[in-house]
Amino acid sequence: MPAESQQPAADRLDDDDYPAYTMGRAAELIASTPGFLRSLGEAGLISPKRSDGGHRRYSRRQLRTASRARELVDQGTPIEAACRIISLEDRLDEALRVNEELRSHEGQRSHEGQRSHEARRGSSHGEKI
Repeated sequence: MPAESQQPAADRLDDDDYPAYTMGRAAELIASTPGFLRSLGEAGLISPKRSDGGHRRYSRRQLRTASRARELVDQGTPIEAACRIISLEDRLDEALRVNEELRSHEGQRSHEGQRSHEARRGSSHGEKI
């Protein structure tokens, strides 16, 4: 984690991706066990950073994901299925975000094209722009 240690402390406090939590503290925060967190890593749902000593470190974003998995598992969902569900939900959220962004850009281009067309039409009728 050498690059992160060069980041100002105040910036790290606000960074959802900064690996601030040890495995024990992370498990405590989500009311789980270190074994549960390891199983999420093995399933590929989260990939904790490693400290210089090789210990797993978790970010707030990873803890939110682990907490979502914990809720599904507590409802009886097998851990592999919970990880797949969360992965698919995250992919869907990203696709919807990108779709909305593209629609927004398309709407802007359409509006600009309409203004350009009106400006050309107005100038062909002798109107000033």
